[in-house]
Amino acid sequence: MELRNSTLGSSFILVGILNDSGFPELLCATVTVLYMLALTSNGLLLLAITMEARLHVPLYLLLGQLSLMDLLFTSVVTPKALADFLGRENTISFGGCALQMFLALTMGSAEDLLLAFMAYDRFVAICHPLKYMTLISPRVCWLMVATSWILASLVALGHTMYTMHLPFCMSWEIRHLLCEIPPLLKLACSDTSRYELIIYVTGVTFLLVPISAIVASYTLILFTVLRMPSNEGRKKALVTCSSHLTVVGMFYGAATFMYVLPSSFHSPKQDNIISVFYTIVTPALNPLIYSLRNKEVMGALRRVLGKYRLLVHSTL
Repeated sequence: MELRNSTLGSSFILVGILNDSGFPELLCATVTVLYMLALTSNGLLLLAITMEARLHVPLYLLLGQLSLMDLLFTSVVTPKALADFLGRENTISFGGCALQMFLALTMGSAEDLLLAFMAYDRFVAICHPLKYMTLISPRVCWLMVATSWILASLVALGHTMYTMHLPFCMSWEIRHLLCEIPPLLKLACSDTSRYELIIYVTGVTFLLVPISAIVASYTLILFTVLRMPSNEGRKKALVTCSSHLTVVGMFYGAATFMYVLPSSFHSPKQDNIISVFYTIVTPALNPLIYSLRNKEVMGALRRVLGKYRLLVHSTL
């Protein structure tokens, strides 16, 4: 088969889930609503955490970083998918594809690590409350955040550079929601078996290791919660942990399917559906699940919005 050079002047054709769906208009409306929900909820949560001094503690610093990652992650993918569908223009430049892949990998990998750090934060807060300020000091918290961003960026840069240097076949049609490694490997005309092994190792490191840490943390939390004398405290902790695990399960389950399972388990339709979960659905649900049941966050949000209303009225 004829090869095509990987140059900045080349273009890919993104044939995402909106184009392959049996009800594209309905799916487009659903994706639009989820994206607007993600923008609004994550934006408001970031505003509350930034403006409210009472929330300047490790737990909410990590939660704010999660909202920032979700906001950026879904914005890297969703607007392009919607614009392509509405404008009937599905092309993406070689450079644009590389940039989208790098940003998506960075946000996804950083969130993988951050969710594990958040689970550790909850483990220390519930199981070792007296040592919390020592073990989760602001310095340690910022170290967690920096580790998530830096490691994710380095891994994303390496994978993006290697993937985009592969020789691609004449047909550059990507049957996927975004420029991502698995669908691009299907277009490569060279042997990618060794690289797929590297991707598997990276997936295990960034997905299965953090999820193991999360499961271990919440298992220890569960044992501690069950020994609580207060029924109300026990119920509150169980509800909070179960909601967190729901989000974690959706995000890690979808990402594990894409990056850990062998290519023989993949099909374009399945991959499209799975990618929607960690690029569109979980960014919309994360702030709702992490904040709606949190009285401190909701109270802070009401105070911030109240101050904003007063400011607007005073200027009119």
